[in-house]
Amino acid sequence: MFKTLATLINGQNARAEDRVRDAFAIELIDQKIRESENSLRAAKATLASLIQRQRSEEKQHAALKTRISDLTKRAKEALDNDREDMAEEAARAIANMENELTVRSETLDRLDQKVMRLRTSIESGHRRIIDLKQGAIQARAVRREQNIQVQMVKTGVTHGSVEEAEELISRVLGKDDPFERTEILAEINSDLDGDSLTDRMADAGFGSATRATADDVLARLKSNKK
Repeated sequence: MFKTLATLINGQNARAEDRVRDAFAIELIDQKIRESENSLRAAKATLASLIQRQRSEEKQHAALKTRISDLTKRAKEALDNDREDMAEEAARAIANMENELTVRSETLDRLDQKVMRLRTSIESGHRRIIDLKQGAIQARAVRREQNIQVQMVKTGVTHGSVEEAEELISRVLGKDDPFERTEILAEINSDLDGDSLTDRMADAGFGSATRATADDVLARLKSNKK
């Protein structure tokens, strides 16, 4: 029983978390981009420190090699001049410097590897942030489109509403004209009564005219004037 309730509660919490994440997805994306940029800046600062230390080690390494070379030359000259005491002293100093040179060479190798790994990581992180920003732009465009769709649903401007309006317009425009129907009915009745045939024969010149014409009216006006 308790396990079932715990499972239901956990499921409800997960769904609530998903709803929150969906509602604030754009804000969360922007926050993750800011965090990534902060991490990238910190990595760049670390890389700069490593490179600075690397260059310092390289200078000390080069200076040590120069000292060893110089002291070796002097020790040879001491031996050539039968000054073994000074040659031995120089040899001990050279041995110490060669040991130090070995340590510095190992340090340089480790620094080189760290710099290379960190530089590769920074380049990868930089590309990923660019991709994240492009994705954020696309996400904002999708969210704007979703908001527009929601607003259209709220205001009734939906696909179904448009289709319904178009159907109503088609029905109105497709209805018969009542005035035209009245005229057609009058013509049918006239044909049935024979009036239409009489008019057509009068118009053809058979018998007297059944309808006044402009010529008749004009002739009547002229006659009344006389």
